[in-house]
Amino acid sequence: MGEYPETVQQFQDWFDTEDSCRDYLFRLRWPEGFRCPRCNNKRAWVMGRRLFRCTACDLETSITAGTLFQDTRKSLRLWFQAMWYVTNQKQGVSAKGLGQALGLGSYRTAWMWMHKLRRTMVRPGRDRLQGTIEIDETFVGGQRPGKRGRGAEGKVLVLVTAQKDGRRAGRVRLRQINDASAESLETAIKERVAPGSMIRTDEWRGYNGLKAHGYSHDVVRTKSSVGDDLLPLANRVTAHLKRWLLGTQQGAVRPSHLDYYLDEFTFRFNRRTSRSRGKLFFRLVQQAMAIDPVPGKSIVGGRPEV
Repeated sequence: MGEYPETVQQFQDWFDTEDSCRDYLFRLRWPEGFRCPRCNNKRAWVMGRRLFRCTACDLETSITAGTLFQDTRKSLRLWFQAMWYVTNQKQGVSAKGLGQALGLGSYRTAWMWMHKLRRTMVRPGRDRLQGTIEIDETFVGGQRPGKRGRGAEGKVLVLVTAQKDGRRAGRVRLRQINDASAESLETAIKERVAPGSMIRTDEWRGYNGLKAHGYSHDVVRTKSSVGDDLLPLANRVTAHLKRWLLGTQQGAVRPSHLDYYLDEFTFRFNRRTSRSRGKLFFRLVQQAMAIDPVPGKSIVGGRPEV
């Protein structure tokens, strides 16, 4: 058996029982056999209730302990079906669409599952971008009267960070930020871009301190001729993002939960050239085993802003 199913028929054959799902998770979590999460011992007694008891420190644990699946009341088969469905929809999935596809019954359950899966799409300890990076900000939100530009009211400011890969955008990172001040921009950039990288921005003064943080800084002058695409990669990512939010989510995204949608967009954009939907499913399950549990109460209020 390979790492992941290639077709829907293989998926159905591989994961036809709850035990087959648990066996798959066991191989992902402990590819070389059981390891106690407390003392790293290799031996355990297999207990009732699908628990493993370490022969050295007596810790009782399960395949799903400390992962996305911890304490779930739904079957692993249903979780796997949700993950297969989500990764096989190239343009994304709404909570309503997921609920209808899986027969979840409750919109709230589907909404919660989608946000948990979006949290899963952020790989723990992922590398920062490096090389030549284009950075710009964009506003997300409906048309509002009043001031335009970086001081606009009633919209959410998103920092777009795009790594250059030849003539196209390679990996991207997106993050909601409080404002376009130097403090907000520098904090977000340091979290997402490795020192030593060449950063290309417009001449906004909030970027003036980047060299002090170990970056090369190429300022693209806004005084160039009208029509010049000065930051083509960042602008392309911004255009894709706005079309995706309008097309998949109909633009109905609350600011408090926007970062979760940005996580999904990033996951999909960074893997847009993948020919295997099964591999995307594999990566999502793999990351579900690597993240901490995501209780519902941690989702409702959204993540803290930078």
